[in-house]
Amino acid sequence: MERAEVTGRIMEAKRKLGLKWIDIASVIDRSEAWTATALLGQGTLTNEESAKVGDLLGLDPEAVAALTVIPYRGTTVPMPPTDPLIYRFYEILLVYGPAIKDLIHEKFGDGIMSAIDYEMDIQRVEDPKGDRVVVTLNGKFLPYKKW
Repeated sequence: MERAEVTGRIMEAKRKLGLKWIDIASVIDRSEAWTATALLGQGTLTNEESAKVGDLLGLDPEAVAALTVIPYRGTTVPMPPTDPLIYRFYEILLVYGPAIKDLIHEKFGDGIMSAIDYEMDIQRVEDPKGDRVVVTLNGKFLPYKKW
């Protein structure tokens, strides 16, 4: 079974059951951001995690098994992205990317921020001028190796 089909089933079950990502995450003891990423087809669950998600969402065994398959990451969104919210992040990197890169190099040296040893958090902060979206990207610094 293709991951896109499994994702569709997950989203349908999530909607029908009135669940939030945090509800599903609590069942497998993971963060809501990681859980959403994995169940939207960009991560891999263990057999135990996929069984728990399957039980919660009423997924069939074939869909449960598909959640344990290593996905082709980064293939679900066209480039440039067309969804307005995803495009804003693309735009942020187009505009602020060079500054982010230079600041990281200035503070850490020549290297990159890992997207493997990585955590993400999204919070809502109330503000009288309009609520704020706080996105925290937390990746390990990986210096370039010289040999």
